[in-house]
This record gives sequence, structure tokens and C-alpha cells, in this order.
Amino acid sequence: MAIVAVNMVPLGVGTSVSKYVAAAEKVIVDRPNIKRQAGPMFTTLEGDLDEIMQAIREMQEAVFAAGAARVLTTIKIDDRRDKESTMESKMNSLNAKLKCDN
Repeated sequence: MAIVAVNMVPLGVGTSVSKYVAAAEKVIVDRPNIKRQAGPMFTTLEGDLDEIMQAIREMQEAVFAAGAARVLTTIKIDDRRDKESTMESKMNSLNAKLKCDN
């Protein structure tokens, strides 16, 4: 299972990009095999890497369909295979360590 952070920036559309972010998010919001966590700068996806990469391609096309002429896409992939790693387990590990440090 992979965890992927994706950020799409439509260029030349002005300073407000929420319309384009919404277009991209609509592509993945109802995908049962991809867990999604939207954030203020990146959306984090969890699931099969091939399915995620296909979804990212469709997200990018949705941003173009919303009116962008150029899209800058950043993708970060955490594909851990030695043990199961999920968004939730990563956050639980961090939160446990934060409690120990206080």
C-alpha cells in the first residue's frame, strides 16, 4: 500500500485556485479503494499505487477541463513494503512520540 501526497497548481489563473482544487478532488472523493485526506497545500492518498497514479492523471485532466492552460503537479510517494504503513499508523506513531516528549 502506498501513501502519496499530490499538489496541483494551475498556472496563469490568478491567486484563487479553489475552483481547480475542487475539480481535482471531485475525481477522487468517491473512490472506494483510495483513502483521501485533503489538506491546505497537499492531498494525501492511500491505496494501490497503480490506482492512485491513474487517479492523479484524471485529477490533472479535471484541472485542465476546469479552464487551466498549464498545471504544475508535485507528487511524493511513500511506498513501504517491509511492513504495513497507513496514514493513520503514521499519525498514531507521531502522536505517541509527541506525548512522550511532553
